[in-house]
Amino acid sequence: MDFRKVQFLLSAHAIRQLPPPDYPEIAFAGRSNVGKSSLINRLVERNNLVKTSARPGKTQSINYFVVDEALFLVDLPGYGFARVSHQTRQGWQELISGYIEQRITLACVVVIIDLRHELKALDRELIGWLRHLGITYLPVYTKADKLSANQQQKNAAVLDAGLTLTPGERVIFSAHTGQGVDMLRQRLVACAAAIQGTMVEDGATDPI
Repeated sequence: MDFRKVQFLLSAHAIRQLPPPDYPEIAFAGRSNVGKSSLINRLVERNNLVKTSARPGKTQSINYFVVDEALFLVDLPGYGFARVSHQTRQGWQELISGYIEQRITLACVVVIIDLRHELKALDRELIGWLRHLGITYLPVYTKADKLSANQQQKNAAVLDAGLTLTPGERVIFSAHTGQGVDMLRQRLVACAAAIQGTMVEDGATDPI
C-alpha cells in the first residue's frame, strides 16, 4: 500500500454524514495539540494534508482521507484542554463515541501520546474504553526528537507501565525525523488486512 497516494474525501459533523464503509479505517485520536496532524502528514509524506495549528481544538469534525483507493485514514477531533464551550466538547465526545462504537470497518485506533510527559488520565481512559469495547488500538508516543535516545526509553517505560503495555505493543515516533514511521505503516497495514479479511468473509467488499 502506498501511503503517498492520498487525498481528502470529506468532513463529517454527524454520524449520518460518514461515507459508505467501503474500506478498512484507521482512526487517529489524541489530546488537543499532541501532534496528531503532524503525525498523519509524516505518515503520508505530505507537508500540509492535515492542517496543523497552535490553537487546541481546531479539528471539529471527523475528517476522512483515502489512501491508495484501499484505506480510509480518519482524523478524529482532539480531546482535552481545547478552549471551547462545554456544549461543543460534549458534541465532540458524542461524535467520537458514536463513530468508534458503530463503525464496522474500524480496523484500529491510533492513540497519540506525547512521549515527553507523564500519562494523562484522558489517555488512560481512552485506552481502557477501547479495551472494554474490544477495539484494536495502537499507542504511538510522539515528539521523540525532543528527547535523547536514553530519555526516550525511560519515558516510554513509564508510559508502558501506566498503560500495562509491552514495548512491542506501541511505537515511538517523531514527525520531525521520521523515527518510527516505517514501523507505524507496517502495523497499520497489518490491522487493515485483518479487518479486510472479515469484510470479505461477510461479503461487504472484495479483497484488496
